[in-house]
Amino acid sequence: MEYLTVSALTKYIKRKFDADPYLEKVFLTGEISNFRLRPNHQYFSIKDDQAKISAVMFKNAFRKLNFQPEEGMKVMVVGRISIYETTGNYQIYIDQMEPDGIGALYQAYEQLKKKLENEGLFHLPKKALPKFPKKIAVLTSPSGAVIRDIITTTKRRYPIAQVVLFPTVVQGEKAADDVVRNIQRVEKEENFDAVIIGRGGGSIEDLWPFNEERVARAIVACNIPVISSVGHETDTTIADLVADVRAATPTAAAELAVPVLTEEIMRIEEKQARLQQAYTRQIQRKQERFERIQNSYIFRQPERLYEAQSIKLDQLNQRINQILQRIVYEKQKAYTQIASRLYQSAPTTKVKEKKQEVDYLQEQLKNQAQQAMSKKRQSFEQMVHALDLLSPLKVMGRGYSYTTKQEKVIKSVQELSQNDTLQVHYKDGQVQTKVTDVKEDEDDRGNI
Repeated sequence: MEYLTVSALTKYIKRKFDADPYLEKVFLTGEISNFRLRPNHQYFSIKDDQAKISAVMFKNAFRKLNFQPEEGMKVMVVGRISIYETTGNYQIYIDQMEPDGIGALYQAYEQLKKKLENEGLFHLPKKALPKFPKKIAVLTSPSGAVIRDIITTTKRRYPIAQVVLFPTVVQGEKAADDVVRNIQRVEKEENFDAVIIGRGGGSIEDLWPFNEERVARAIVACNIPVISSVGHETDTTIADLVADVRAATPTAAAELAVPVLTEEIMRIEEKQARLQQAYTRQIQRKQERFERIQNSYIFRQPERLYEAQSIKLDQLNQRINQILQRIVYEKQKAYTQIASRLYQSAPTTKVKEKKQEVDYLQEQLKNQAQQAMSKKRQSFEQMVHALDLLSPLKVMGRGYSYTTKQEKVIKSVQELSQNDTLQVHYKDGQVQTKVTDVKEDEDDRGNI
């Protein structure tokens, strides 16, 4: 990518400005601004309510003025638009200047222009002209030079296009209505590719039909592209502003409407030749590619097509086997751990452990019971021995006895009455006896 210098870019833009025919001679109106009289060349600005352009008037042109420019003065100037390379600013180089003194028509023109501009009619999308028109409608006077110029230029450039004249009044009170009527006639036929509205130059009064509001609205409403060629290059009408294309002259209008047939044929032939060359090169490249493919190892050794895939498949198989082995090992390890935990927590194992624990406890219980029995036996024997020492039988063995009445041991004679039946117990038996007399001792010891 090549980068331009600022000076190179400025020179390029300047050449564009200088080569543009529309900028070679511009008719401009506005107010003088920033004016200060200088001894040689004059530098100031021309402005209106919305824009401002720098202006230069060289010494020779300024000397020809018959009035003294002043700040804020409304003037009409003629000049060319170009670029001042040092600063890159575009400006107008004025050749002629005069005070703006047009009367009511110009004021009406400005008022209508402002009205339509506020409505946006000047900024509507423009309809594109067809590249290869078949039929062109021309609205102009049948006796003027305009139609001859258009027909001559069209036949010279593009003779296969049909030019249809719609005789139109282009000057006077009836002109505006006639223009509107013919625009509507062209639309009704619906087979025209473009419309040229034209007339020669003249004063603002002569061109006034093309500054009428109804003409402007008819042009805007037309669904066919409209080329306006009204007056000379220096004249600008409302019709020029609302048309899809503005032409400086009738010849320019015809040139804009049609291409040059010979040039188009040459372009077609050039494109055809380029297409044939491109087709030939494409065929040649395809043939070379076919031969390369035909001689490639793919067809000579087709097994090489899948060598890489075969190696990759082996590697994948190895990886799969390794992964599967690792998975199996991990699963087996997990299974062993789970089986071990399951065995430890299995009911049979628990029962076996509890049975061993019961057996151990039973054995402990048996031993402790035997020890307790042994201790109890020893204690019992000791108590029996001690009881035996205190036993009444031992006493009775020495000749003692005891008496019961109705199985109740008699401890005192006070418990006896005459004729009571008593049982006397001896060591080796008992005797039943009957009380015949009860006698109580004075010391409270009773005898039977």
